Amino acid sequence: MRSYAIGDIHGHLDLLLHAHDLIAQDRRQTGDHDAPVIHLGDYVDRGPDCRGVVEHLAQGTARGENWITLKGNHDRMFTRFLRDPAEAEPGLRADLSWLHPRLGGAATLASYGVPNAMDRPIAPVHAEAVEAVPDSHRIFLESRPTWHVRGDCVFVHAGIRPGIPMAEQAETDLVWIRAGFLEDNRDHGFLVVHGHTALDRATHYGNRVNIDSSAAYGGPLTAVVIEGRSVHHLTDAGRIPLQP
Repeated sequence: MRSYAIGDIHGHLDLLLHAHDLIAQDRRQTGDHDAPVIHLGDYVDRGPDCRGVVEHLAQGTARGENWITLKGNHDRMFTRFLRDPAEAEPGLRADLSWLHPRLGGAATLASYGVPNAMDRPIAPVHAEAVEAVPDSHRIFLESRPTWHVRGDCVFVHAGIRPGIPMAEQAETDLVWIRAGFLEDNRDHGFLVVHGHTALDRATHYGNRVNIDSSAAYGGPLTAVVIEGRSVHHLTDAGRIPLQP
């Protein structure tokens, strides 16, 4: 059973389009046009064209592309801000907010035409954001699933709480978890394919694969193809095995 997956995008539409091109190239070589493309979340924040990424994914989904678009913590922070900028984000440190430079929310708002969000009072920024962000984008991001099981793999943005059945996992863990998951070396019953924790390159740990290769920080965007538990990194030169 073949699946494709793409790591954290963070507003880089050019990298996303290239990742889709790599998948199209692999489809041509395999003759498989049915395997889904699973996007692991974090479509917004930090990058230059967050609006473009959301529009591309929403339009593709609407026209019936075989895409699965999972929710990331940055996507949830964005829609939470639109709902109520004073509403606490359970996964975020209390001394931070979505518009803090470390989170990159201002870049998202700038892509929707709301400038200088970090330097102005929150009330007008929020009002402008609500006016500028299409309802279709907000609804699309809010309605994203948080996990997807296919074959021998579970796909999720951040990871899972080990030992908890998938149907009982908390959304905050699925989009935020690091401690308690990254250091757990047990087999979870399936290969966990995730992003969220930025690395220099996609890495296979045996029980999980992290494909967040730091597109948010100037790195590449990783696309992989998975067959059973076999993982290959897709490149311009073709498949490269990704092994523990």
